[in-house]
Amino acid sequence: VPAVRLFSRDGAAVAEEVPNAAAWQDGAVLHIGDTRYRVERNPPALTELRLPRSLLAGFPVCPKVSAEFAAPQHCLFRWFREQRPAGGGEAAGEAWVETAAAERVFTPSNALVGLRLKLRCTPGDGEQRYGPALEVESSGPVEAGPGACTFDARHLYTKKVCGHGSVRAVSYNILADTYAQTEFSRTVLYPYCAPYALEIDYRQNLLKKELAGYSADLICLQEVDKSVFVDSLAPALDAFGLEGLFKIKEKQHEGLATFYRRDKFSLLSQHDIAFSEALLSEPLHKELCEQLAKYPLVQEKVLQRSSVLQVSVLQSTTDPSRKLCVANTHLYWHPKGGNIRLIQIAVAMSHIQHVACDLYPRIPVIFCGDFNSTPSSGAYSFISSGGIAEDHEDWVSNGEEERCSMSLSHPFKLLSACGEPAYTNYVGGFHGCLDYIFIDRNALEVEQVIPLPSHEEITTHQALPSVSHPSDHIALVCDLKWK
Repeated sequence: VPAVRLFSRDGAAVAEEVPNAAAWQDGAVLHIGDTRYRVERNPPALTELRLPRSLLAGFPVCPKVSAEFAAPQHCLFRWFREQRPAGGGEAAGEAWVETAAAERVFTPSNALVGLRLKLRCTPGDGEQRYGPALEVESSGPVEAGPGACTFDARHLYTKKVCGHGSVRAVSYNILADTYAQTEFSRTVLYPYCAPYALEIDYRQNLLKKELAGYSADLICLQEVDKSVFVDSLAPALDAFGLEGLFKIKEKQHEGLATFYRRDKFSLLSQHDIAFSEALLSEPLHKELCEQLAKYPLVQEKVLQRSSVLQVSVLQSTTDPSRKLCVANTHLYWHPKGGNIRLIQIAVAMSHIQHVACDLYPRIPVIFCGDFNSTPSSGAYSFISSGGIAEDHEDWVSNGEEERCSMSLSHPFKLLSACGEPAYTNYVGGFHGCLDYIFIDRNALEVEQVIPLPSHEEITTHQALPSVSHPSDHIALVCDLKWK
């Protein structure tokens, strides 16, 4: 029987009574007879490496990287392209040529159109330890991009991340795949949009390039499919320095996502709610719930909605005294649902007040979202003025039988940071301003608003979405600073 001995890193023999947890140290050497084995404990390893299905020239390719005992930012990346067949015939066997790019995100040039890509990733833990490499090949070739996009000109204003005293915020309804891929969408809602441009893989290419190009510190998204968040947006924005949080609507397969820049903010706490659930179960909304009970028809409609509110408390990494309460929501959509939206806002404002006044006294609020409300609506007036009268016309937005009159208020002084654009949603049958970034005017001020695309750009392909714009909404982007 061969002799078995274990030696520690410094060459000393490890006594047999030493427990395993202490004995098996990284770099130890195991002798079995004359053979020696170097011990690696918890070596970096990749658990998943995936490339997106659709690759467009000029658009960033962000692989999905999952690892244990390793972190994507410490991994080594090598990109390869297919060898072009000589003389236009089929290539004899597959030959790969390494590209100059050695970054996690690779943007293929027009020269690579028609060629497949390969990525080799070596997992690392940041302490000069590396595990076995994995390789993955793209399922199809790089395709030509759509040319100029609606966001190209906007990126000229956002080339760099803004300074530590400022915060660049984005709010954007990105159009859930759940709604873009129905027969109704293709034939009735967006008949003007080329079918391939409604495909999720195509739209994700545009979306990732658009969001990355804003160099934002905070991104609040609505209509985010769970799979899009997990497989596409979170890995892509992670590569650009942003951490993502997700809140799903239970009845739909989509929800809200909030991203924040890691080197500017850390997450202190999350306080997400579903409106209907909070209304029934939280003491905070007891009075509103009792008032609503007088109007059973409206109460039933409010409780049927699956709308949610995402609330995150962030702390500045350079000045811990600076905290932010970032809220994100997507209110009920129906044109005649003004009264439902008023109730949803009342719940949202009470909940935000609880977080930003009780739990973290006097922290500034940024409230983003698709409010499905134009500037002339009761909802907009309620948020920006701090109150809504019981005789406001929106209480009877769906006819007299669904009237529910109450007077509501909230303590915040909120301002629409991007003003009241002519429209943030532009589809065949409708255009109007539905999206806002509301800010706490006592604590924050607007440094600059990134101009929206021109009307010519929006209507080049009739309406949105289009081959050059991934959603039926337009992103709002602004730079804010602490007062």
